[in-house]
Amino acid sequence: MIEYLYYDGAEQAPPIIKIVSKLRPSVPSKSAGSLLEPVGGIRPRCVELIMKTVVLLLISNIFMTLAWYGHLKYVKAPLFTVIIVSWLIAFAEYCFQVPANRIGYREFSAVQLKTIQEVVSLSVFTVFSVLYLGERLKWNYLAGFALIVAAVYLIFKK
Repeated sequence: MIEYLYYDGAEQAPPIIKIVSKLRPSVPSKSAGSLLEPVGGIRPRCVELIMKTVVLLLISNIFMTLAWYGHLKYVKAPLFTVIIVSWLIAFAEYCFQVPANRIGYREFSAVQLKTIQEVVSLSVFTVFSVLYLGERLKWNYLAGFALIVAAVYLIFKK
C-alpha cells in the first residue's frame, strides 16, 4: 500500500504536511528529497491512485448506466436483443470496474471503495436521467443525495 507521497524539495510543501527526513522501509529510496507525512492525523494519499480509481469508476458507471437504462428509450425492441446488447455494454463496464477496484483497494478500504462507486454511480445516473431520458430533477432527489453525502462523510471519518 502506498502511504506517502514523495517530495523533491523543488517547491514549498503544502501547509497540511511536514517534511520527514527519515525514509520509511515501505517506500523506495530516493537520492534526494524527503517524504511527506501527515500533520494533525491526516494521512496523505497517493493522488495518482485516487485519480485513476475515480476516472475508471466514472467510465465504468457510464457504461453501466447505458447497459441498465439505455434501452428504456427503445421499448419496442425485442427483450432478447436488449438483454444481449446490455450484456455486451456491461462487459465493457467490467473492463473498467475491475481495474478501478484493484487500483483503489491499494488506497481505500472495501467499504470506502464501494461508497465512492455509489456516489459516482448516482452522479452519472442523475446526469443520464435528465439529459438522456428527459426526466426532471426533483427536490426530494436532491435531499436524498444530500443524505448520501452525509453517509460518505461518516464512512470516511477517522
